[in-house]
Amino acid sequence: MNVYVASSWRNERQPAIVAALRSAGYEVYDFRNPQEDDRGFHWSQIDEGWRSWTVSQFCEGLLHPLADAGYDKDIAALEAADVCVLVLPAGASAHLEAGYHAGQGKPLMILATNGEPELMYKMASHICETIDQMLSALEIWAVDGTV
Repeated sequence: MNVYVASSWRNERQPAIVAALRSAGYEVYDFRNPQEDDRGFHWSQIDEGWRSWTVSQFCEGLLHPLADAGYDKDIAALEAADVCVLVLPAGASAHLEAGYHAGQGKPLMILATNGEPELMYKMASHICETIDQMLSALEIWAVDGTV
């Protein structure tokens, strides 16, 4: 099974989730390391001052060849994924990825943390609290096609 992990660069749990999924035998797309010797796309590759961009600068940044290449890798992996795991806390991009995946009629799993509830998480096929719960749910889905 091919798993897309949607999360944030700031989420310290993301590398452990990727490692656990790979150890369990899943193919996993890691946006931080999409390919060997590739540390993934980050806005700082375009401009170290990206955090203070205006809307116009952000729109220009979206047209940059590095942004195009990063997007192409991420969207191709998302479209190829059988299931998406949204690892919270996560930002806007991860939530767009999760929503896109669910909108394709594919299973979405959320690895949640305590915090504010979100109504649209009803799109998720399964909400887990721990890595073990996530792995168990994925194993069941792999066997019978339900998450």
